[in-house]
Amino acid sequence: MSWSILCADDVSPQRWKNNGGWTRELLAWPHAADWTLRLSVADIEADGPFSKFEGVDRWFAVLRGEGVCLYDYELRPGDDLLHFDGALGPDCTLLGGITRDFNLMHRRGKGRMTVTPASEALEPAGRWVGLFTGQGGVLEHGGRAMPLRPMSLAWCESPVAQRCVFKDEGRAAAQAWWMQWSDEA
Repeated sequence: MSWSILCADDVSPQRWKNNGGWTRELLAWPHAADWTLRLSVADIEADGPFSKFEGVDRWFAVLRGEGVCLYDYELRPGDDLLHFDGALGPDCTLLGGITRDFNLMHRRGKGRMTVTPASEALEPAGRWVGLFTGQGGVLEHGGRAMPLRPMSLAWCESPVAQRCVFKDEGRAAAQAWWMQWSDEA
């Protein structure tokens, strides 16, 4: 039931191979070399294609900046997450300069991943639960209140089935998402 918390500001950025941006990997679970879930915050500095990840589902959101165009969608801060097939490697066009973005990847065939807005309380079910917040706030679980800075990930393996609530000082959790993973496909 122990929660781990990591803020993107505490992670060294890694330059992309194509020099188009930087990634701050917050979690590669359960192992960095053979992950089922991978969460990161990226800074996109230049137009170009996304890396292709065969057999991976991706969720993407713009956290800061003017936004990007992926496929035919313009995505800006506050928009819903875009869920897509990681094998497609869509072209990305910046809408007005550098963006900071949320990226979640899940390997298909390795359990089930669900992602929901953190504006509603969550009853944990499954082996892993996480919360990402772009703006910061307080995570409450089992009588414990955990402050989270902006661009933070909190996660727990084998969470106790007690209600989780995220409070973000009236910002309506526009940039905060619950993530749950279970062994069941």
